[in-house]
Amino acid sequence: MKKIFKFILNTIPRPILIRLSIVARPILAFLLKGNKFTDPIDGKSFRMFLPYGYGTQRNNVLSPSTLSLERHRLLWLYLQNETDFFTATEKKNILHFAPEQEFYKRFKKQKNIQYTTTDLFSPLADIKADICDLPFKDNEYDVIFCNHVLEHIPDDTKAMQELYRVLKPGGMAILQIPQDLNRATTFSDDSITDEKERAAIFGQYDHVRVYGRDYFDKLRSIGFTVVEEDYTKKISPELVTRYCLAPGEIIPVCFK
Repeated sequence: MKKIFKFILNTIPRPILIRLSIVARPILAFLLKGNKFTDPIDGKSFRMFLPYGYGTQRNNVLSPSTLSLERHRLLWLYLQNETDFFTATEKKNILHFAPEQEFYKRFKKQKNIQYTTTDLFSPLADIKADICDLPFKDNEYDVIFCNHVLEHIPDDTKAMQELYRVLKPGGMAILQIPQDLNRATTFSDDSITDEKERAAIFGQYDHVRVYGRDYFDKLRSIGFTVVEEDYTKKISPELVTRYCLAPGEIIPVCFK
């Protein structure tokens, strides 16, 4: 199964994968029913989660029902338990980059948010836009989700500046990235353009850098106040295992 999933991820373009997964998801959820692992997003349980990874495959990380990964389930729990995202009575203006399927329909149905999605290529995007040149007003959004996007962007400084510009004062931005916490400084090399070499060095064929611990300070240099939320420490070890989370993963919670 690992080889099949790896082949699919590395050969089928992401927009097509999104469309195909809509069909495959209910079939996978039915076949893998069980009670060992639970997806906190929809509450459904399975005997196993699916493997995932463009290079090295990780076991038990892809939920059969929502297709969420560790980072998505961790973010859901954080939003549910630590914020008023789902319960606020005053309507909030939300901007979501490269919207994930597991969030898209659920956020669309929320009555307490005005939800806008954006991306250059995703079929789920309301507005096709370049993150380095956004067509939005200054101080327009209460909450921004931009998760696992910046590692694809050559000029991530400009992208961060644009995210800061369109966030309202007092607003919150969740800016998750793949991060090597054993690395003090971020590594990038614009001369590396071969997809196989990028995959070997950066972890994925369309990544342009590996972020280190200095990522948080770079966000601060843009103007954000950053909370390095090590949220798995606030969840019992039993639930970390049941929800198939990644212990020690940091959620960058940014405020303006």
